[in-house]
Amino acid sequence: MQVIKYAFQQHGDDRGQLVALEEMKDIPFNIKRVYYMYDTGVGVHRGFHAHKSLKQILICIHGSCKVLLDSGYEKKIVSLEKPYEGLYISSNMWREMYDFSKDAVLLVLASEQYDESDYIRDYEEFLDLVKRGDLNTSGVTENRKTT
Repeated sequence: MQVIKYAFQQHGDDRGQLVALEEMKDIPFNIKRVYYMYDTGVGVHRGFHAHKSLKQILICIHGSCKVLLDSGYEKKIVSLEKPYEGLYISSNMWREMYDFSKDAVLLVLASEQYDESDYIRDYEEFLDLVKRGDLNTSGVTENRKTT
């Protein structure tokens, strides 16, 4: 399973902190869509899907949440709680976001515009695609720093 967590460069002084992100420099793809989730209720789980080709970086810019990543062979839980850390999620990776703090704001940078045909929303279908080898899910990397 591939898990990459970026630690983005922070710029700060007595006025506060700033994180600047540039596509193909800090983010390993061209950014074609940006969205964010907030006011997520207690006990709410989000996601429950994989993408055939879309790649994402998730950044909890306020508060905290957890992300369950599932390659079809292995599962990992990743905590997001720092506004300068981003979790890279490759295509063909099932994801579920949960345990949102009351003040959580989860920002998502996506490599493609919204396309419903890119989604795999049925978990059993996802597992069947993995088992047949129709999805590429491999590799392990963690805590990658960007400059």
